[in-house]
Amino acid sequence: MKSFQSEGEFQYKDFFYRCIIFLVTVATIVYFMPKERSFSYQYEMNKPWKYGLLQASFDFPIYKGDEQVQAEQDSVMAFYAPYFYINNEIGEKMLLNFKKDYTDSLVRIIPYPHYRVHLERMLKDIYDKGILSPNDMSQLSLNKINKLQIVDQNTSKEKALDETYSIKQAYEQLVNADTINYNKLLLQRCNLDNYITPNLSYDAEKSETAKQDLLSGISWATGYVMSGQKIIDRGEIIDQHTFNILNSLRKEWDKRAETNTGKRLTLFGQILFASILILMFMIYLKLFREDYYHTRGKLYLLFGIIIMFPILTFVMVEHAFLSVYIIPFAMIPMLIRIFLDSRTAFMAHVISILICSIPLRTPHEFILLQLAAGMAGIYSLRELSQRSQLLRSSLIITGVYAGLYLALDLIHVNSIAQLSTQTYISFVINGVLLLFTYPLLFILEKTFGFTSNVTLVELSNINNKLMREMSEVAPGTFQHSLQLANLTAAAANRIEADSQLVRTGAMYHDIGKMLNPAFFTENQSGVNPHDQLDYKQSAQIVINHITDGMKLADKYNLPQVIKDFIRTHHGAGVTKFFYISYKNEHPDEEVDISAFQYPGPNPFTKEQAILMMADSVEAASRSLPEYTEESISNLVEKIIDSQVQDGFFKECPITFKDISLVKGVFKEKLKTMYHTRISYPELKK
Repeated sequence: MKSFQSEGEFQYKDFFYRCIIFLVTVATIVYFMPKERSFSYQYEMNKPWKYGLLQASFDFPIYKGDEQVQAEQDSVMAFYAPYFYINNEIGEKMLLNFKKDYTDSLVRIIPYPHYRVHLERMLKDIYDKGILSPNDMSQLSLNKINKLQIVDQNTSKEKALDETYSIKQAYEQLVNADTINYNKLLLQRCNLDNYITPNLSYDAEKSETAKQDLLSGISWATGYVMSGQKIIDRGEIIDQHTFNILNSLRKEWDKRAETNTGKRLTLFGQILFASILILMFMIYLKLFREDYYHTRGKLYLLFGIIIMFPILTFVMVEHAFLSVYIIPFAMIPMLIRIFLDSRTAFMAHVISILICSIPLRTPHEFILLQLAAGMAGIYSLRELSQRSQLLRSSLIITGVYAGLYLALDLIHVNSIAQLSTQTYISFVINGVLLLFTYPLLFILEKTFGFTSNVTLVELSNINNKLMREMSEVAPGTFQHSLQLANLTAAAANRIEADSQLVRTGAMYHDIGKMLNPAFFTENQSGVNPHDQLDYKQSAQIVINHITDGMKLADKYNLPQVIKDFIRTHHGAGVTKFFYISYKNEHPDEEVDISAFQYPGPNPFTKEQAILMMADSVEAASRSLPEYTEESISNLVEKIIDSQVQDGFFKECPITFKDISLVKGVFKEKLKTMYHTRISYPELKK
């Protein structure tokens, strides 16, 4: 009951963990998606339309051009007269102030009664016509308005602007109106500006209403476009009419994007779209790649790549950077193919480019180009072992981009002159950026714990420090490892396993023997230290080459996949020579087998199983008294059948057919390795 409960709890945690990955992936993608549905087409008058067929997705009016609208507005505004309210009390008050001041002080300056009568009459006439504030006067002049509506209580009267006064004009009118009969200098000494103040105030509400009434009579559109109607197709020249339609579509698009309903619908659509695609990819992993589905490192790699490229795309689109075609999308399947497999690489690529296509103005063209480039990347880089392969792949992918885009261009244009060259420059930049796959591999290996073929090739170089040290300290073990590398690689190729992986694993499987090389027969030269030890001590020294190998692997930072070869090449087997010898000497004693048993585990991959079989066969073949086809065949059959019977391959996905093929390879290789040369006869005297 307890085990069932633990298993159920594990499944629950595993499911919850994947839900977290799903939610984080969707949330990150949607967060970076452009939220405003912007009209991002670029176009110019009298230039060809460089995108595909554009159809109206909703009804909208064809707005007039800005120049035409402005001309009509100017024509209508010639009849516009803003409203000003006249305050008669201000004029009466200023007139009373003048009379009082004249009696008190001004009479000493101009003691002539007819001056007083003249000034009173002039002030009354000026205030009757109206005085505007400096700000109102400047605004009216700026807007080229030449008439006003003067509101006096309940009546309104239209008046020309030049029939009213500014403060400056009113003062000049008082002083200069009649210089023949009235001395200008005497009038200037009276400080007449003290009796001039604006009595016209702007009525904003009535004025705006009058303005809108006039503008409402203007038609803002010259026609209408119905939903589904063709606007323009690739290669067609943008004339004035089409230019107006495109401008009108841009305005309507922006209006709809600004509404709250539009924003909510956009967000919901983005969440739904991303969720469906990510869920589809997780279902694919569950059905066809369950080992990836249950391995966290592989999930992190896959979803990390799926998140990274859409973010780059969305940032470039939203901030109007360079063309999205400079982003090396083919890097997605190339990276995943190097670490995992082709089918998963293609599926991840499809999901990524579908997500990236959401904010683009030509999504179908984008998807078509990226699918072709992705397949070219998978085909050209099925196994990366040399840097030159990346250059070749980059050239192939760039060629696929350019060729397919040229084909699409030729289908839609009417002349060679209409072909766009800017996009081809983006493809070249894309190809250059693909070369950065090589350094990115190193980062991903360290981040997610993967090992690429490039790393395996570098590790299998016999000139690296650890291999050189082995060749000097344990030359016999080094030669054994080299022979084993060739033997296992040939067998792996025959059953379609990873030959480079098993070759590198074979090179390092016995590095633990470097710490005590003299205790292993391949390094001995006539003296055997085991003769001075009992069987248990000898067995323990031999078994320790596994733990010693793991310590050296940690010291030299070897990848986990190589450490697994060190741990599993003897599995949980026993050191049969010492175990059987001990039992023969102690027939009545119950022997503790753990003293003679390797720590394991047993092999759990095809490559590890190949190495275990090859290690035992190659070591045993050295003790054959004669090397004949029959003796080699019997040895191979006996050893590998014994390993199968002992259950070493129960946890390993290797079939009986695979084992049979591996046996055949070992027999062929051992016969070649131990072939006896023909003895040359001596010349008789």
